[in-house]
Amino acid sequence: MEILKFVIIGLIGSLASILSNTGIAVFNDGFRPVIPEYLEGRMDRKALAATSLAISFGLIIGFAIPTSLAASIILIHCILLSTDVIGTMCPSGKKGMIAAGALGAVYGVGLLFGLQFIVDLFNKLPINFLSSLGMVATPITVAFAIFPAVTVGLQFGYKKGILTAAITLLVRQVAELYGKFTLSETSSIVLNKDGMALLAGMIIMIAFAIMDKQDQSNSNEMLTKIFEEKVKRIRKSMPILMVMGGLIAAGTSMAIMAGDPISLNLLAEGKNGEAALTAFARAIGFIPLVATTAITTGVYAPAGMTFVFVIGLAIRNPIIAFVAGAITMGLEIILLNLIAKGLDRFPGVKRCGDNIRTAMSSVLEVALLLGGMMAAQAMAPGFGLFVIIGLFCLNKCSKKPLVSMAIGPVGAIVVGLLINVLYLLKLFVPAA
Repeated sequence: MEILKFVIIGLIGSLASILSNTGIAVFNDGFRPVIPEYLEGRMDRKALAATSLAISFGLIIGFAIPTSLAASIILIHCILLSTDVIGTMCPSGKKGMIAAGALGAVYGVGLLFGLQFIVDLFNKLPINFLSSLGMVATPITVAFAIFPAVTVGLQFGYKKGILTAAITLLVRQVAELYGKFTLSETSSIVLNKDGMALLAGMIIMIAFAIMDKQDQSNSNEMLTKIFEEKVKRIRKSMPILMVMGGLIAAGTSMAIMAGDPISLNLLAEGKNGEAALTAFARAIGFIPLVATTAITTGVYAPAGMTFVFVIGLAIRNPIIAFVAGAITMGLEIILLNLIAKGLDRFPGVKRCGDNIRTAMSSVLEVALLLGGMMAAQAMAPGFGLFVIIGLFCLNKCSKKPLVSMAIGPVGAIVVGLLINVLYLLKLFVPAA
């Protein structure tokens, strides 16, 4: 099974780099509209590669790698943002495609080796801070169910947001106190309170979104007609995109990777059901963005609308997950026009996508900062809080600041390394 992990991540790295090299699919949403500039001759290869590096490097170093280290599971951004860069840095043509595939495979395998190497290295330090580092995820697992209420608040106002939050909290408490059903003397069913709370919040959020019929238009339907050739370009690459979707679903089913920090941390705690629900909500949020950019640019995303992560989290068998993931990716592409028309019929759902992403980012930003503070405080009381708060404030003064949600994980790792250095210099004594 260990070898299979390296095979899958190597194939993902290789195929994603080839997709980027050939302009079929890139992961960075902001980079997707840039690809046609190169394909249609308005930008050269060097400028394309430089743009890819500029918009992805900070996210890889400052966000994706620290988040992956904290949970010992690879955040997909680590792989697919890097393969965007690898693919565009290799020249076009057959030789460039082969080089991109080879470099992508080496990177993917190296990433898995490297993550395990760093975890093993941390375990050998005089002060092992890995158990404390895991606390970075604690607020996420407790608070993730609030994001549907935040979404409702953003889209439909504060009062409806509060109402959704109150119902979500009530469902959580009822599930905690009365969610255990005894079937016999030896068996019982226990409802997960956080999972039930998330489900309740999502049902309310979707109900509000479906009822919202304001600003109904046929803008997406018109886009599919205007950019018909772009849609055909994506459909022409459907077989290779289906393989990519299958590989990502298989990798997720083996807990090698996850698509976002919330489901990643839930997966690390073995909460696959809650992780799948969270990934599903996130996928709904990505439908408008991925569908619209795909239709207008002719460039798809290697993880599609991210439903492949839901498949991987819901199915533990990697072979079945591969098949289901490939079918899911194929259906997304076949239904691209239909999805666009559906978004026109339910404009509330279309707007909901943007608000889901904003709500998730808000919840993550607070939860990861608080988690980083909790982890740092557990490693070194007082000292840890000093470092994290100092980093957060000083980051705002930087000319190239880290994304806010990276401060918690990065700060916790910095504190762990600092206390080891200070311990060797006899300037730090671990708490008893």
